[in-house]
Amino acid sequence: VQLQASGGGLVQAGGSLRLSCVTSGTIFSRYNMAWFRQAPDKEREFVAAVTWREGNKFYGDFVKGRFTISRDNAMNTVYLQMNDLKPEDAAVYYCAAIKYELNDSAWPLGQFYDYWGQGTLVTVSS
Repeated sequence: VQLQASGGGLVQAGGSLRLSCVTSGTIFSRYNMAWFRQAPDKEREFVAAVTWREGNKFYGDFVKGRFTISRDNAMNTVYLQMNDLKPEDAAVYYCAAIKYELNDSAWPLGQFYDYWGQGTLVTVSS
């Protein structure tokens, strides 16, 4: 299973980016997908997750309506639309996949995920 993240770049504060993560080598539609991020000298942080079965979505507390996760099973792709970006959103963003559905409180726990992408860098200038 391979996950290829893309869409990162440099954006001014208040701007938007859409990240994409293409999955290959498995039945994407049966995997739950998530985004995490890690800034320099900080721990990995949960951003969002979307389930395959019901399309339920979960977000990290910091998102506050600014980010939206979505998936296109026909394209084997999960997206993260990020609006109103702030300098503190700068990080490497990783997509991750897990076959089994977790309890609601467990989605932020990266140790449960089976596969990870290589990350895409997001830089936000003030």
